[in-house]
Amino acid sequence: MEYGYDLLEWLGPDASTSVFSYLNDPADLVRATAVSRSWRQFIITNGLSKTLCMKLCPEVSYFTGIKEVATSTKKAKQDCSSSDKEWREHERDHKIYIYLSSHLVTPRGTNNCISYCIGASSTDNYPEEIIENTLDSTLSYWSSSGQVDPTVLESLTYQLNFDLGFVDKISIQPFKAFFQLDDPIYSSKYVRFKMGYSKSPNMSTNFKLDQGRLTADENYVWTYISPEFPMLQEDIQQAFRLPRPALCIGGVVKIEFLGRIQKQDMDDLFYICIRNVQVKGRALSPVLGVDLSEIKGGCVLKYCPTAWRTAVLDGYVVSGTKVRRNLLQFCALTAWFWWWFVPLYILGIVYVFFPYFCRAPSVVLNILE
Repeated sequence: MEYGYDLLEWLGPDASTSVFSYLNDPADLVRATAVSRSWRQFIITNGLSKTLCMKLCPEVSYFTGIKEVATSTKKAKQDCSSSDKEWREHERDHKIYIYLSSHLVTPRGTNNCISYCIGASSTDNYPEEIIENTLDSTLSYWSSSGQVDPTVLESLTYQLNFDLGFVDKISIQPFKAFFQLDDPIYSSKYVRFKMGYSKSPNMSTNFKLDQGRLTADENYVWTYISPEFPMLQEDIQQAFRLPRPALCIGGVVKIEFLGRIQKQDMDDLFYICIRNVQVKGRALSPVLGVDLSEIKGGCVLKYCPTAWRTAVLDGYVVSGTKVRRNLLQFCALTAWFWWWFVPLYILGIVYVFFPYFCRAPSVVLNILE
């Protein structure tokens, strides 16, 4: 700087990194990149946006790389140096992780994002009480098989309508058996949620196959496991809000029911019955996705630059460059308009009314009278 010291040069790289690590909001990190060129270069080069994103969302650590999807027909420049290419990659990663972080701290609308059912750990009466009944509360219900041991775990597994997105809450409605004595409710004591992706993306979802093979944990990689939530024994839609929006990588959600409460009088066995399930979340596509064809050794984050340019990015996403450029263009156009329009407007007024004031004094007096 011309009349002062740059804070980064005065503190040094290690101390500067420690200072920036106290920023817990991606908007603050974006504002820091707008302070000066040296700050922007330091933040982007050292991957501070990725560090912040991993602190807010540990599931990001499952990504082993970023795969850029070339959807544009324009040819990339071949004469760029290795340093320029490295800088563009750092800048790309910065935009991606700021985009992910902003979805964690900024409230956004959610909707039910279940696409189809993968399977249940068990089913009592097939096909009258299958898992598909939980997608529509007007249908029947899903029922597990009866167990003597109330600690036997049951689960329902669903595929969401995206391969990468955030999940805020999950709503579950237990089933109340009005056709049985005393109208019992077959809920569980606790409920827990797992999110991840299948190790075999092309695995069949035919319900006639072994349900255990479709829902077994060894067939999935769980990138997020929620704490246990107590479940009420009431016939209402119970909403379980996660401690923070969870990044669902792969779009598979597994709901585990822990502990059985209600016995059935006919066979003296414990059951769990669910009437409706809803997973509330939001997708990150078409900007970001997951390449499940390269899951060996970890997940690959898929990035589409063309979708990035055309998507509505909800405020301060994209490091502020595009936003600042559009704002400067608007200000320049506004200044140009007022610079030329106002003087011409004044000249027009003078041109119209000036001849009246140039007449003889008597005429002027008559006008004034």
